[in-house]
Amino acid sequence: MTNADFWASRWESEQAAFRKVLAALPGEKLDYCPHEKCTNAGNLAWQLAIEQRGMAELLTDGKTDYPTEPKRPDSLDGILAEWDSATEAVRGALKATDDAQWDGDAQFLMGGAPVWTDTRRNMLWGFLFDMVHHRGQLSSYLRPMGGKVPAIYGPSADAQS
Repeated sequence: MTNADFWASRWESEQAAFRKVLAALPGEKLDYCPHEKCTNAGNLAWQLAIEQRGMAELLTDGKTDYPTEPKRPDSLDGILAEWDSATEAVRGALKATDDAQWDGDAQFLMGGAPVWTDTRRNMLWGFLFDMVHHRGQLSSYLRPMGGKVPAIYGPSADAQS
């Protein structure tokens, strides 16, 4: 199994958990923020959708430009729609990516300015790890928001009936 195949299998295995955590957010409480230094729930969910889209761009173009002031949809449905669209874009891009592209150069930009240059391989692993981290952060918001934590790597106290 190549590194690209392994990454794709790990990325795909995380998709159900990402979608469940995003869908578990109480849509009327997207502005919930547990501390002044924390990102609010809606912006954190939107960040995951933007990062998912960024992975598709990295695969197809070798670069992605993260907005410095990302404007998120007003509703959870809008965030979920972008998540789903970005997920399908990654799946499509993976089918069209060969080993040379996987090992090729990549650039992560913020507001047009380069902040990280590496191989697509390393950058995509970095994105996936960052997203898993932020999914954990977002899942810790769910109960205080009045939501239920879904099963991620096994049953949660909320997912048991």
